[in-house]
Amino acid sequence: MNGYKQLQLPLDAEKIKTLRENDLVLLNGVMYTARDQAHKRIAAAIEKGEPLPFDLVNAAIYYCGPTPAPQGRPIGSCGPTTSGRMDKYAPLLYDRGVSVTIGKGVRNNAVAQAIKRSGAVYMTAIGGAAALYQSKVLSCELIAYADLGCEAVYKLTVKDFPAVVSLL
Repeated sequence: MNGYKQLQLPLDAEKIKTLRENDLVLLNGVMYTARDQAHKRIAAAIEKGEPLPFDLVNAAIYYCGPTPAPQGRPIGSCGPTTSGRMDKYAPLLYDRGVSVTIGKGVRNNAVAQAIKRSGAVYMTAIGGAAALYQSKVLSCELIAYADLGCEAVYKLTVKDFPAVVSLL
């Protein structure tokens, strides 16, 4: 797509420094899905010093609860969910190394400060475009909290996944 910057995940601080708010990007590589309940469990594991479902350093988290995959597809609908529901947990995850979060909607001041402090980035995805995002997922693997259903943590490999840089 013309006008979009191609980015390879995971993103480190040096690559994030090249971004500007409102940049249109196409993400390629690995991201993890996590919503409210997964964030709650990850935060509890951090507090207890327990193993985490994935390495947080330079990780990209997509706020999404995918639906089951139809035959012949790696994933079902997978549009973004409202980011503000993760604001309670996001600063902890940024401080532990998460470099990218992707969702829809605004973030609170504590999250904005954590993003700046950690050199991370928040990107927005298009609400109502679940079919578009489904077409950008090459593979989907359940990696943690299967009992949460669509709120479990999935490892996605994506190609040309569109987003907009919203907070740096």
